[in-house]
Amino acid sequence: MSENLDPFEIALKQLNKAAEVMKLDRQALELLSSPMNIFQFSIPVKMDDGKTKVFQGFRVRYNNARGPAKGGIRFHPDETLSTVKALSAWMTWKTAITNLPLGGGKGGVICDPKKMSQGELERLSRGYVRAAYEFIGPEIDVPAPDVYTTPQIMAWMMDEYEKIARHSAPGVITGKPLEIGGSLGRGDATARGGMYVLEEAAKSIALDLSKVKVAIQGFGNAGQFAMKLVSEMFKSKVVAISDTKGGIYLESGLDYNKVMDHKKKTGSVSNFPGAKNISNEELLELPVEVLIPAAIENQIRGDNASKIKAKIVLELANGPTTPEADEILFKNKVMVLPDFLANSGGVTVSYFEWVQNQGGYYWTEQEVYDRLRLKMNQATHDVLFTAKSHNVDNRTGAYIVSVKRVADAMKLRGWY
Repeated sequence: MSENLDPFEIALKQLNKAAEVMKLDRQALELLSSPMNIFQFSIPVKMDDGKTKVFQGFRVRYNNARGPAKGGIRFHPDETLSTVKALSAWMTWKTAITNLPLGGGKGGVICDPKKMSQGELERLSRGYVRAAYEFIGPEIDVPAPDVYTTPQIMAWMMDEYEKIARHSAPGVITGKPLEIGGSLGRGDATARGGMYVLEEAAKSIALDLSKVKVAIQGFGNAGQFAMKLVSEMFKSKVVAISDTKGGIYLESGLDYNKVMDHKKKTGSVSNFPGAKNISNEELLELPVEVLIPAAIENQIRGDNASKIKAKIVLELANGPTTPEADEILFKNKVMVLPDFLANSGGVTVSYFEWVQNQGGYYWTEQEVYDRLRLKMNQATHDVLFTAKSHNVDNRTGAYIVSVKRVADAMKLRGWY
């Protein structure tokens, strides 16, 4: 592979590409090329066997020119500071793309939650908040769930924060259970927001979504809801999906409920009756009109981008396409709907949750969906228009929109 796939280097490469096109002020670029704050801390946790294990935790606040930082916390065995920095940068662009009054941040803990009991996870979650207490808060930095963290983990974290603060503070964290200040419509927000983006983008190239075949890589929250919603909303035919153990392909189309039942019974989508087992790599290269990477970073690269047959790539995952692959896809006229546009429905509804928490007034599910659609439609139009007017790919177009908004906020504050 010819690319260096360090996540933060990729984030900077993308930023520099946009900065060049938009002739961004050098001082603004310098300010936007590194995080404002990096917090790294040890979290000692008493394990079920009575021994204490020390976990490494991170919180990166990338930029808060537009408002409090916003971004998830990942529990992952392969978590690195570089990944957290990259994700915090992408969160900065993501909150700006949908024009939210928020900045970008991200957190993580190096751990394997699959090997931990509920009690151990609770002690780790509370330990994270004790370590990060001074760096987070409703007006400072608002965490949320991410890979391998859940509404339950958010509930423990909020509870720990409130215990230390000695007052109610539901707005400290989003992605909470409904019973303690969560928002309706949050569960499927990432995928639903992506569907609104897909719908607008398909209109712009006169693609009838009721006649397309779809392949989805990844079967976590975003992938599962993407499969359900693309079938329900547009009557599209999902012909392939995959999870960490491999994928399946069925040309006549896969039924969401049957696949979910099979996954629950067997723990994987593989060996689904009537379907052909395929690898995650093979899924990307299938003859479909819409490809939805909803798994992890660096899946579409310089060595496989030319084999992508889809007309539209809807990035529900963070960073699934490398800069080298972007150039190939753009040349091949594949419409990439970049991650921080396509999956920003999650943070948009997180913002709605925070607004509801701050105001103490809660919306109906339909109100959430209607407001989400407005935000996503406007963001999609802004990106497609900007990319077209600069004759650049959509990712660079999205960067130009977001970076300009953040740079303008920094300029008005007198930061440069």
